[in-house]
Amino acid sequence: MFAAERRQLILEMVRANGAVSLRELARVVQTSEVTVRRDVRALEAEGLLDRRHGGAVLPGGFTRESGFPQKSHLATAEKTAIADLAANFVEEGEAIVVGAGTTTQELARRLARVPGLTVVTNSLLVAQALAHANRVEVVMTGGTLRGSNYALVGSGAEQSLHGLRVSRAFLSGSGLTAERGLSTSNMLSASVDRALVQAAAEVVVLADHTKLGTDTMFQTVPTDLITRLVTDEPPAHDDRAATELQALADQGVQIAVAGGQGSAGAGAGGSGGDAVPARQQRRDVPLPGPRRQVPGAGGQLRSASASMLGEQGPGAERARVADLRRR
Repeated sequence: MFAAERRQLILEMVRANGAVSLRELARVVQTSEVTVRRDVRALEAEGLLDRRHGGAVLPGGFTRESGFPQKSHLATAEKTAIADLAANFVEEGEAIVVGAGTTTQELARRLARVPGLTVVTNSLLVAQALAHANRVEVVMTGGTLRGSNYALVGSGAEQSLHGLRVSRAFLSGSGLTAERGLSTSNMLSASVDRALVQAAAEVVVLADHTKLGTDTMFQTVPTDLITRLVTDEPPAHDDRAATELQALADQGVQIAVAGGQGSAGAGAGGSGGDAVPARQQRRDVPLPGPRRQVPGAGGQLRSASASMLGEQGPGAERARVADLRRR
């Protein structure tokens, strides 16, 4: 492929997806990341895109949201690893909320095996993944269907979440930074995600390394309300993602890295759903003190046939996964 053809393809990928990693670009154009980095630099000089450490984004500093068909083919291996690890933070009998997104859809496929689980979601794709799980109850919000990501949004979706209390929310987004937290490019989606956050005692963000350091228009979860980030191991050359991970950890976010080179024994002292299978690896990141809970959210709730909004049962919640700490 000639340089001009290669750069045109790179530009088309960035325009279609908003943000693309160098690794993904190199895979598609079948060349080295060094060559792709040179192409991206040339396209930036022409004002056609903006460089970021480890990738390229649309010009102007803020990425736009891509449609489901484009997002479903990006970082598929990373999303699978993230979903595998995130599923271990869900216990039998819990009531949780799961937001819209391709990574949360992967998580939902794994939650189908958790007995007694109640999942509240505004995502048709999440509901579809759990539709045939006979031991999982699925509760969908109301709202207006947004076809680009198969999610229910609007006032109907937000009102159906009022008064809801669950143990934790699993959310994805278009970008994640230590400065602004999780963000997305669509105002309606951001508003529903904020309502999902208000219903949960803990917030777990699922984001692959290409989203780290990426900022988009509408903030959904500020950093101080994010309990845990589940992500993948950034490439060795991706300084942006590594820097952002450390900045998030410095602000108290618990970091779980799927496919890392660190010891898998970081969470060995956990119990129940918090235990991490031997196949999973986590990169240890130093963490400060405990997280702050979402205002108004209660402790962990168990699903019941009568209601998801009952009083908290006696006894403390089982020990959570130990904070990852640098060896």
